Amino acid sequence: MAATDEPATDGNSVLELLRPKATGGLVVSFAERAGREEVTALENAVGSGVRSVGLSEAAEIKALDGEPALVFEELGVAFVSERFGLEAASSIRAKLMDTECVQSVRPEFYMFAIESFGDTAEATWGVRAVGALDSPQTGQDVRLAVLDTGLDMTHPDFAGRNIVQRSFVPGQSVQDGHGHGTHCAGTAAGGRAAQSRFRYGLASNAELYVGKVLSNSGSGRERDIIAGMVWAIQQRCAVISMSLGRPVQPGEEPAPEYERIGRLALQQGSLLIAAAGNESSRRYGFIAPVGAPANAPSIMAVGAVDQSLDVAEFSSGAINPGGGEVDIAAPGVGILSAAPQPELYRKMQGTSMACPHVAGVAALWAETDPKLRGQALWERLTMTARGLDAPARDVGAGLVQAPQGQAGV
Repeated sequence: MAATDEPATDGNSVLELLRPKATGGLVVSFAERAGREEVTALENAVGSGVRSVGLSEAAEIKALDGEPALVFEELGVAFVSERFGLEAASSIRAKLMDTECVQSVRPEFYMFAIESFGDTAEATWGVRAVGALDSPQTGQDVRLAVLDTGLDMTHPDFAGRNIVQRSFVPGQSVQDGHGHGTHCAGTAAGGRAAQSRFRYGLASNAELYVGKVLSNSGSGRERDIIAGMVWAIQQRCAVISMSLGRPVQPGEEPAPEYERIGRLALQQGSLLIAAAGNESSRRYGFIAPVGAPANAPSIMAVGAVDQSLDVAEFSSGAINPGGGEVDIAAPGVGILSAAPQPELYRKMQGTSMACPHVAGVAALWAETDPKLRGQALWERLTMTARGLDAPARDVGAGLVQAPQGQAGV
């Protein structure tokens, strides 16, 4: 999945943004309840050595680097290694597609941190716009996962926090060598007023789970991202924030594997929240479709607005049917949050910055009622959103709003 550092400025740039980068591997979705046929089909296509794992083993899928294929049993999803090369992969795909139990076979893509850099407006306007300053909630006892490039574990604003961490990137620790993950974690669950000169975070007392699924270069394989998603669900995280994705083509259907994971999350009491994407160039009249995995119907897609609560220039919209809608909007321009040392703080813009605003507010709502989990939490977020003077295509239910009460710190 792809992303950019700056919104597109011309037609050629727009077309380039819509070209996802393939890893060389394949993603296979089997018909539901295919069972043992999954492994047999893969062995017929790639040979022996196929590994089948349960979801409890998802964190170990880095081992695929030495194996031809790996199957997630409960999900009915498999990955074929990139080591076969393009010509062989085409032959493998043909064999698999000729098998009755196979639903789809597609290239595996890299995903990237969805980011766009900027330096505009007031430092903490986003916290104010979503009503967090007037909320008594802090996310206490709510598990919130951020799946991204990791976190600067030495950042002073996170000192003393009991942070559960896991890296899914081969050869790299959770320590953030990019900055994107630290910024997103800061918005969702950092910025306690007692530790900084200003408040930039929302659910500062949430139980933070950091899954490194994107490398220090800002990209990640889908197999590692799916492993992180499953891990966060298994950790019983009520809120899972994913500021990552790839562009999709107009008319492209959502990938079945992400919809399956989205449904699994809701069933388990977790809510997956993802950035809609930055591929639009609205001043040129171009609105890009919501990217993957945010385009899965059971994953909440977040669009971005600016300080005037207008749709951000780069924010993707509901162009594709079948789940490719924007569900809700949040601040995504000129957002100040944490950055790895020695910088400590940085302003950024993008739907990546909007996504953790929604995740942080979701944690605040989850604190108010233990029954607000999964689908119930989704409905509370959309039901309480502030209506905006913009099409639902661009902002969904509107601007996410925190639960209200006495003024917070």
